[in-house]
Amino acid sequence: MDEVVVERVLRVVELIPRGEIAAYGEIGQIAGCGPRQVGAIMSRYGGGVPWWRVTNSYGDPPTHLLDEAVARWHAEGIALKPNGRGARIAVFGTDQAALAARYEAGLAGDKACGQLDR
Repeated sequence: MDEVVVERVLRVVELIPRGEIAAYGEIGQIAGCGPRQVGAIMSRYGGGVPWWRVTNSYGDPPTHLLDEAVARWHAEGIALKPNGRGARIAVFGTDQAALAARYEAGLAGDKACGQLDR
């Protein structure tokens, strides 16, 4: 897997604010990859970032991680949908434009500090 894409996805996930969620596709749009690639990256490398803030387009986390995600959501003020499977993207979804702007600002800061161009 392309290390640069992995780093981009993980950086975007780190920038999702507490109490908010983002869908795989939204993250992929910012990081420059598809939602399935985001899912693969999160399953392999996502343990060190706030993975519980990443959901499918319906606001649902992976089924096998639901209980742990719900516990973390509760601590962050994210409420479950009535079906108990996830959170409402319309209510708890992050502002994608703001997330993209934070990501781009971080890249600009890296370039100013002499880190690798991406």
